[in-house]
Amino acid sequence: MRIGIIGGGFMGEAFLRGLLRAQVAAPGDIAVAEVSPARRAQLSEHGVRVTDDIETACIGANLVLLAVKPQDLPGVASAMRGVLGVSTVVVSIAAGVRLADVQRHSGHRASVRVMPNLPAAIGEGAAVYLAAPEVTTEQRAHVRAMLDGIATAVIEVSDDDAVDLATAVHGSGPAYVYLMIESLIDAAVRLGMKRPDASALVLATVAGSARYAMESGLHPAELKNAVTSPGGTTAAALAELEAASMRSAFDDAVEAAYLRAQDLGDER
Repeated sequence: MRIGIIGGGFMGEAFLRGLLRAQVAAPGDIAVAEVSPARRAQLSEHGVRVTDDIETACIGANLVLLAVKPQDLPGVASAMRGVLGVSTVVVSIAAGVRLADVQRHSGHRASVRVMPNLPAAIGEGAAVYLAAPEVTTEQRAHVRAMLDGIATAVIEVSDDDAVDLATAVHGSGPAYVYLMIESLIDAAVRLGMKRPDASALVLATVAGSARYAMESGLHPAELKNAVTSPGGTTAAALAELEAASMRSAFDDAVEAAYLRAQDLGDER
């Protein structure tokens, strides 16, 4: 598979690393278009072809990834018009840009909208994608192979609203987790623990808890109950979190992110 990546920023490079790690494509079959000379020098260390020209990166590509900021997508996508082959699939990871807008700006019907998240940088991300009806079975396989290189959970959805909801859950989700991590560390420090020790314990706890939940397949409530002894320390802590309306706070946060994602789509 020949791949063109338009935009060599953080997420563009995260996808590049994932493609190479999973051997979805050989370095010589990947071209990255990036405007920054400094970034081009860094990206060339991966052994891929690097250019400052969008058209050059698109020529002959089976898949073209648009890894640019939402406000830059219209101009970048328009620059690809007339260059994309009939067998090429266009994939956009621009937040808030709806699938129809990707098609309109690029003039290419075989397009896919993807919402990845930050852990894609280490191949441990989650991704949701929406494919246009014009995307063929072969093109879907190319998209899926790319996403499997950066995510451990890949979900296909049926409309843009579902992408917006996923954005509020897994796209913004790492920030919710990091806020929790920061809060736990700060609480431990306030009570007398050294910060490096608190950081090590909290990070290991969060990572291990997530991994155990994935491997056990048990419902979160079952896992929570397994840690909670009647009248014990965990029960006391959970009572405080429930009294502080933690569940409602998460519910409100996800809804606020969902509504904002929809607003961004309207603004595009």
